Amino acid sequence: MPRRRPSERDKKGPSQRQLRVGEEVRHLLAELLERGEMRDPDLREASITVTAVDVSPDLRNATAFVMPLGGQDEQRLLAAMRRAAPWFRARVGEKAGLRHAPEIRFEIDRTFDEADRIGALLRRPDVARDLDDE
Repeated sequence: MPRRRPSERDKKGPSQRQLRVGEEVRHLLAELLERGEMRDPDLREASITVTAVDVSPDLRNATAFVMPLGGQDEQRLLAAMRRAAPWFRARVGEKAGLRHAPEIRFEIDRTFDEADRIGALLRRPDVARDLDDE
């Protein structure tokens, strides 16, 4: 199937509504994780931060970026979050007041790793020397 050409709307980035719904879902997920009402023991005892939620233009799909405190047991906690995704979707649907609760997919947030990598590059002696010349 051929890929469709990106429209002008695609090039502009997320709409205000997408951003607003994403932030609301992020807050709701964080609240649910803080309360620890999940059945899964892996999640009940875990400290997990929801860093961002990206929502599709039709608001039916969401990707929640999460990070366990200290980066410990990422894969085990990610698997637990994915198992509990239907439960999270139902709770978000109850509280968000949306016509359709988005299907939530969980991913580990790698932006911290990328920031560390860039910081390490900037601290390299050859790069620091080039930056000092300016």
